[in-house]
Amino acid sequence: MASSSVGMACLGLVLCMVVVPSLATVYNVGDASGWATGVDFSSWASDKTFKVGDSLVFNYPTSHTVEEVSSSDYSACTVGKAISTDSTGATTINLKTGGTHYFICGVAGHCENGMKLAVKVESSSSSSSTDKPSTTSPSTTTTTKIPDSSSSWSLSPVLAFVTTWVALCVMMVVS
Repeated sequence: MASSSVGMACLGLVLCMVVVPSLATVYNVGDASGWATGVDFSSWASDKTFKVGDSLVFNYPTSHTVEEVSSSDYSACTVGKAISTDSTGATTINLKTGGTHYFICGVAGHCENGMKLAVKVESSSSSSSTDKPSTTSPSTTTTTKIPDSSSSWSLSPVLAFVTTWVALCVMMVVS
């Protein structure tokens, strides 16, 4: 009986080590509307808590762009000095640093018409954030399509398989 308790404890420990770090949230910017004109991105972001490790997914037609910019360029809708830019139609921004991150559409007139997003990202060490944009360490941009859910978390299938295999081996050795 004691050996099965030890095995279950080992299984629980392994699962905690794998699942807890992968609880980052994926946010689909604008939800079903996507990154488009006519969406109130300030309202969209207002009820969300962004943390280091989370991702923003921008889905949009290629007639738009996603540009990460400085605070002043965000306020003035200045294009041409982006920290990072993408126009593929599917942009994922991994939020790697705390602080406020600023995004605009670089197409003439779109930012001025509300196609801009500011997100305050909580650093992993505290729940407070600063209002400084991350200019020395920009977020990583990758291109990917994500289903249309507002947020989700997932565990890599390979990681889940390995974790299960390790847990089963530990249980067999202990029992």
